Amino acid sequence: MSAAEIRPATEADLPAITEIYEHAVRYGTATFELVPPDLAEMTRRFNVLVNGGFPYFAASVEGDVIGYAYAGPYRPRPAYRFTVENSVYLQPSIHRRGIGLQLMQRLIAECEARGYRQMIAVIGDSANAGSIGVHTRTGFQMIGTHPSVGFKFGRWLDTVMMQRALGEGSTTLPAS
Repeated sequence: MSAAEIRPATEADLPAITEIYEHAVRYGTATFELVPPDLAEMTRRFNVLVNGGFPYFAASVEGDVIGYAYAGPYRPRPAYRFTVENSVYLQPSIHRRGIGLQLMQRLIAECEARGYRQMIAVIGDSANAGSIGVHTRTGFQMIGTHPSVGFKFGRWLDTVMMQRALGEGSTTLPAS
């Protein structure tokens, strides 16, 4: 496989992104959605994030989108404005090839450049070793586990909370 290009996602990437997410919803436990959103809904979500000033990246090889990552608001209350929550999804055929790590590194750097101070990962399924590993390799620390908070595929699922400081983190006050 050629090296992946990590670049800002565009609306032209959304059919492939929708397909990647559909597979995650239908067959995986990384997301707790039960019904895959269609292209119109994925486009709406993309526009909300991008128009809100949040980073959204696509990973492509030879022009084909094979993964994506974005950051969005962690919570809606204004006191959380310096904290983002991240998401990363990959085509199943390219798992464990370093693409998720590349996406996370680019996303972290961009969030730091935009002045965010903390990044939260809410990882679906405590058995999701790949996601936990990528987050650990990019400096996230385990914060805790919410046991049995999701029910999918006929079983209870945990969520794992991980956190990483961005830039100066909480060592200084933000500029605003």
